[in-house]
Amino acid sequence: MAGLNDIRHKFLEFFRREGHDVVPSGPLVPNNDPTLLFTNAGMVPFKNVFTGQETRPYRRAASAQKCVRAGGKHNDLDNVGYTARHHTFFEMLGNFSFGDYYKEEAIKFAWDLITKEFALPESRLMVTIYEDDDEAHGLWKKIAGLSDDKIVRLGAKSNFWQMGDTGPCGPNSEIFFDHGEKVPGGPPGSPDEDGDRFIEIWNLVFMQYEQHGDGSRTGLPKPSIDTGMGLERIAAVLQGTHDNYATDLMRSLIVASADASNSDADGPHSVSHRVIADHLRSTSFLIADGVMPSNEGRGYVLRRIMRRAMRHAQILGVAEPLMYRLVPALVRQMGDAYPELRRAEALVTETLKLEETRFRETLTRGLKLLDEEIGKQQGTGVLPGEVAFKLYDTYGFPLDLTQDALRSRGMSVDQTGFDAAMAKQRQDARAAWAGSGEKATEAVWFELREKAGATEFLGYETETAEGQVVALLVDGKPVAKIAAGEEAAIVTNQTPFYGESGGQVGDTGIVFSADGAEFPVIDTVKKLGDMHVHLGKLARGQLAVGDIVEMKVDKGLRDATRANHSATHLLHEALRRVLGDHVTQKGSMVGPERLRFDFSHPKPMVAEEIAEVEAIVNRVIRQNTEVSTRLMTPDDAIAAGALALFGEKYGDEVRVLAMGLDDAKPNGTYSVELCGGTHVRRAGDIAIFKIVSEGAVASGIRRIEALTGEGARRYLVEQERTLKEAAGALRIAPEDLPSRVVSLMEERKRLERELAEAKKKLAMGGGSGGGAAEEQAEELGGVKLIARKLEGVNPKDLRGLIDEGKKKIGSGVVVYVAVSEDGKGAIAVGVTEDLTSRYNAVELVKAGAAAMGGKGGGGRPDLAQAGGPDGEKLGDAFKAIRDAIKPAS
Repeated sequence: MAGLNDIRHKFLEFFRREGHDVVPSGPLVPNNDPTLLFTNAGMVPFKNVFTGQETRPYRRAASAQKCVRAGGKHNDLDNVGYTARHHTFFEMLGNFSFGDYYKEEAIKFAWDLITKEFALPESRLMVTIYEDDDEAHGLWKKIAGLSDDKIVRLGAKSNFWQMGDTGPCGPNSEIFFDHGEKVPGGPPGSPDEDGDRFIEIWNLVFMQYEQHGDGSRTGLPKPSIDTGMGLERIAAVLQGTHDNYATDLMRSLIVASADASNSDADGPHSVSHRVIADHLRSTSFLIADGVMPSNEGRGYVLRRIMRRAMRHAQILGVAEPLMYRLVPALVRQMGDAYPELRRAEALVTETLKLEETRFRETLTRGLKLLDEEIGKQQGTGVLPGEVAFKLYDTYGFPLDLTQDALRSRGMSVDQTGFDAAMAKQRQDARAAWAGSGEKATEAVWFELREKAGATEFLGYETETAEGQVVALLVDGKPVAKIAAGEEAAIVTNQTPFYGESGGQVGDTGIVFSADGAEFPVIDTVKKLGDMHVHLGKLARGQLAVGDIVEMKVDKGLRDATRANHSATHLLHEALRRVLGDHVTQKGSMVGPERLRFDFSHPKPMVAEEIAEVEAIVNRVIRQNTEVSTRLMTPDDAIAAGALALFGEKYGDEVRVLAMGLDDAKPNGTYSVELCGGTHVRRAGDIAIFKIVSEGAVASGIRRIEALTGEGARRYLVEQERTLKEAAGALRIAPEDLPSRVVSLMEERKRLERELAEAKKKLAMGGGSGGGAAEEQAEELGGVKLIARKLEGVNPKDLRGLIDEGKKKIGSGVVVYVAVSEDGKGAIAVGVTEDLTSRYNAVELVKAGAAAMGGKGGGGRPDLAQAGGPDGEKLGDAFKAIRDAIKPAS
C-alpha cells in the first residue's frame, strides 16, 4: 500500500520527469491575494503568473500546496470530523502551464499518471467536462479511449472555473473514481451524486478566456493549465478506502490522539479523534507560517480551530492539555516534506500548550457562570444578549461557545441584544479614549480601527505581499482616493511593513498597483497599537479605497535593521556577563544604519570591558545558530528566564526570542528575551558586531552605539584607511604606529618643557628694559618692586616665575602680568617673607585685577593670582598696586 508521503513524492517526480519545475509550497497566508483569508487552492501562489503581473523563470511547474479552508467563502470547519472528506487543512497536488502546453498535454499527463504510475483501473474512472467543450470530449476519447457514457457534460456551475468576477477563466474537466456498488451514491450529474461512491480525484482547469466587467469574454493570448488533486482523496483511493481519515497519515494522528487520551480510536468518541487529527494539522501549519492566535482576522480563525479541537479533547475526558503532546507525531509524518514545520516545532508546541491551558480555564469558568444564568431564565429559551456579552467581555467566554452550549439545551442567544451591548462598549471606549489627552485630530484613528479592524502584520515571514487599501488619509482626514503629488497615509488590511515600536524604526519601501500607481513609503507607524500606517507621497497614478496593491519593503534596509535589532539582544546579555546582573535595558533605537542601546551602569566602561563585550557577541554570531521564536504568557516567559525589554507593552501572549548556545545556562541558550520586532533567522546573519562609542546619557545610565554587518565592515575599512594614512605620513609600518606615537608624544613633552624654560629665561633676563631683575627694580617707600609684562608666557607659569623673581630680588614685591592672544590679562603678585606682615599678596592682586576689570583673586599672603578681561589696562593694574604699596604722604 502506497503511503501518503510516497504518493506526494511520486506525483512530483512524475512531473519533474515531464519537464516541470517542482516548486515548494507557498505559505498559508497568501502574500499575493489580500482578499483571501488563507491559501485555499494550489494555484494561489501562481495567481500573478496567470494574470501576467509576474514572470517566473519556468513555464511549467508542479507543487504540493498546503491549503486551509476554515473561514470566509470556503469554510469547512463545521463539517470536519463528521464526513469522510472534509478538512480544514489539506494538500493540493497540481501541475501548471503558463502559456506552454494546453488541453491535450494536460489530459495525457493526467491519464498517464493515474493509470500507469498510480495503476488505477480504467474501468473505474470517468470524467466530466463543460457542456460546450467539444475539444475536451474528443481528447478524452482519443487519449483515454473513454466511451461517451464515461464522459459527462455538465453546466457552468460544476465545470466552468473563474478566478473572480473578472480575470482568467475557462472550462474544466474533473476525473472521478468509482468506489463500487457497495458504497451508496450515483455518478456526477445524477440525483444521487452527493453520495460517496463516485469521488472527484482531480480537476483540470483549462484557462482559455479573460472575463470582463461587462460580462463579455475574450480569448487569452496564451491559454494555460491549472490542475488540483487532493492528496488525501487520492491517497484514500490508492489505499482502498473512501474515508480520508482511514489513510495512513490521518490514521497515525488519530491513533496518537487515542493513545494520549487513553481512549478507543474507533469507539464512541471517534469523531473527536478525527477533529483533533485534522485540527492539529491546520493549527500547527498556520503557526509555522506565522499566524498567531488572536481576536482579529486570521488569528481569530486559528483560535476557533484550536478551541474546537480543545473542546473535543475535553469531551474525551482528558484532564490536562492534549494538543501540544501530539505535535511530535505530526512532525514525524510531515516534517520531511515541509521543513518549516520541523523548524517551528517548539513554537507550535508552546503556542498550543499555552492556548489550551488558558482555554480550559475559560471554559470551566464560563460554563459555570452560564449554568447560573440559565437557571435565572426560568425556561424562557433565550439567553439575554447583555448576559452573553458579559460572559464574553468580562470572562473571555466567546459567543460561539455560548451558542454551542445553549444549543444542546434547546436555547439560543438574543443576538440583537448582544450586538447592542457590543456597540455600547465601543461607544464608551471611544469616549474614554477621547478624553485621555490625545490630540483631537487623532480621533480619526479610533473610528478607522472600528471600521477596518487591525492590520495583519505579515513581516515576520516576508518582505513582499499584496494588501487591500482600507483607508486613505490626507492632512489627517479620510478621503476616497488620492492623486499624484499628494502626501497621504495609507492603511491596508495586511502588510509586510513593520510599524515603529519597541525601539525599532518603521519600514520603508514602495506600494504600487497594477494600473501604475506608485507610493514610496518613507515611514511606517502604528496607531492604537495594531494599525500599521504607511506614510509617503504618491509619485504617480492614483489610489482609491478598495484597491489591491503590491507592497514591497526595502529588503536591504530591513535586513540591516534586523541584524541591528538581534545584536541588541546579544549585547544586552554580554553586558550583564561582563558588568554584572544590575545591567538592565533603559531604552534603544534600532535602525538600518546603527543601533543604540541604553543601560544601567554607574561608571564608564574601560577599554578592556568594551573589548570583552565585543568578543562575546561576535563569538555567538559565529555560532550561526538558528534564531527560534516561541509564544508564551509574559509571566511564564519571565519565569523561564526571559528578559523583558524596556518600554515594550506586552499583551496576554508574547513572542519569546532565543539566540545562541551556552552550556552553562540551564536551558542551554545564550539569550532569551521578549520581543515583538523583526529579527535575523540565524545569528550568523548579523555578520559582525562593532562598538563605536560608549558614554553617559544621565546619572547611572550609559549608552552604547554599535554597528553590524555592512555598516561595521565600512567602519572598519575606514579605520584601516586612517591607520595606513597615519603610518604612511610617518613612513613606518602600521603595526609600528602605536610605539612611534608614544615616542613622538614623549619628544613633544620634552620640547615643550625646553621651550617653557627658554621662555622663562627670556622673560626673566630680557624684556623691554633688558638687564637683571635687580637692575629693573624700583623703590617705593623703601620697598623694592618689580612690575613687568612678560611676553609669550602661559598664565599657568606665572606662579613659578614669581618664585624665581622673589629669589632674585631678595626683599620686595614682584608683579608679573601675562596677556593672552584674546586680550585677557593674568596677574600674579609675590611678597617676600620679610614683608608679609606689611603687605598681603591677595589684597595686592585683587587691586591689580580690579583695574583690568576682574573680580576677586586667590592665593596666600606671599603669593596670589587673579585675572581680568582687559589685559590692555595692565598699566592701570601696575599703578593700583604701586598705590597700595606706596605709603600715604
